[in-house]
Amino acid sequence: MEASAALTLFPDLARVTQLAQDIISTCSIHTFSKGDIILTEGGYVHHIPMVVKGLVKVYKEDGEGNELLLYYIQKGESCIMSATSCVQNERSSVKAVIEEDAEILLIPAEKALAYGRDYPIWNTFFFGLFNQKYEELLHVIGILTFSNKETRLIEHLKKTAKLTGSQTLTLTHQNIADDLGSSREVISRLLKKLEKEEVLQLGHGQITLLS
Repeated sequence: MEASAALTLFPDLARVTQLAQDIISTCSIHTFSKGDIILTEGGYVHHIPMVVKGLVKVYKEDGEGNELLLYYIQKGESCIMSATSCVQNERSSVKAVIEEDAEILLIPAEKALAYGRDYPIWNTFFFGLFNQKYEELLHVIGILTFSNKETRLIEHLKKTAKLTGSQTLTLTHQNIADDLGSSREVISRLLKKLEKEEVLQLGHGQITLLS
């Protein structure tokens, strides 16, 4: 996909002719595969990712190898944490990993800073996205703080199904444990319990939601 076609997913930015022309002429689209890391925790942000196709997960690591899923980046969205780190010239506090094969429009950091200075719509786009992701983070915090592990698991599976558009999820028990900051043993036990309750059906590397 060309950058000009990709911009149709970001209509507010595309409507500003000069901004759109600059993005088309200077920024490029890259293809990534599931599992690719596009942002490392502790690294500087060199590009702002604008997702054109696929799905990206954003994690927080605790320093002991454990990870906690913060939010997803879908097509037509970008990473607010990348943008924040870029503006403040700070190291990233999160890790971003490709969840589904993706095409991403990469905006060089220096260009992103210039767009923020020259085009109010650029800042408006990220402020709106920040509010959206902030609400998602509050939801995650609420689940982690006030819900039991089973509720957290069900919420996570339902959200993943909504994002992928399929009731059959290609996930391992370890994948889920990593997302929820839990252990594989705990997740396996809960999944088997939910299968007995006919909430879901387990398969080899797959989970199908039944309700």
